[in-house]
Amino acid sequence: MTADAVTTADAAPVRATPPGARKKQSAVSRVLGNTVVNVVLVIVALFWMIPTIGLFIASLRTSTANTSSGWWTVFTAPAQLTIENYANLLQNSTMVASFWNSVAITVPTTILVVVIGALAGYALAWVDFRGRDVVLVVIIALLAVPLQVAFIPLARMFGQLGVFGSIGGVIAFHVAFGLPFAIFLLRNFFTQVPNELLEASRLDGAGEWRIFSRIVLPLGLPAIASLAIFQFLWTWNDMLVALIFSSPSSQPLTVALQSQLRQFSSNLDILASGSFLSMIVPLIVFFAFQRYFVSALLAGSNR
Repeated sequence: MTADAVTTADAAPVRATPPGARKKQSAVSRVLGNTVVNVVLVIVALFWMIPTIGLFIASLRTSTANTSSGWWTVFTAPAQLTIENYANLLQNSTMVASFWNSVAITVPTTILVVVIGALAGYALAWVDFRGRDVVLVVIIALLAVPLQVAFIPLARMFGQLGVFGSIGGVIAFHVAFGLPFAIFLLRNFFTQVPNELLEASRLDGAGEWRIFSRIVLPLGLPAIASLAIFQFLWTWNDMLVALIFSSPSSQPLTVALQSQLRQFSSNLDILASGSFLSMIVPLIVFFAFQRYFVSALLAGSNR
């Protein structure tokens, strides 16, 4: 027997893996990989939500229970939970008035910023007028201007106009500093609309307003909804501007909660329930417009 024959005889036969087995192994690996990723994401989400869960539980405990023990003790003594804090919050005239002040400031600000930003963004994107590039450069430059620079001159001007300390003054400040970003964002989004579509509409006799309202506005709805979400969150959660330009009769919920911190130990129940109420409203707004926000992100990734 030759050496080649011995080698051939001793060698183990190599069997090919059936296609069905390969598919099963691939499916198992994919499921295990997705399971590990999902478990990690769930753990991260739980750690991320611990402060929110703690705030919610603290808002359902009495002030005495919150000062004597941690919020996690509710899992061993659930009898300490009560809705009395929210009942007291609704009976607190200062907190209720501050909540409606927040609504009165945030909703008009968001509407004005979105409407003016959409009109100006369309003009800078598709209307040819003299000095358009200069206006765009100025708007981009305004993005770098910090809020603190305008506090003293605007406070003086608002005082001369008689709007300092009013809701209108706070709205005017938020609109002025929200417009540069709104115009820049929507202008960049509107430029993605095909020019052939607009030219065909002009040939059919459509004016600029009709083109804007019937073509550009529906196509730009995801970007407009995203802008509305961001502007609502910025204005609702703002405390610095409201702390300076509002008065006790026009203060929003953030300023009212800040003033309650001076008596932290005695009114922790009001602080916890008020803070959770202040947080839940933006979450409702975000989830209501979430599909438009996701559409805007996907549209930006496809370009």
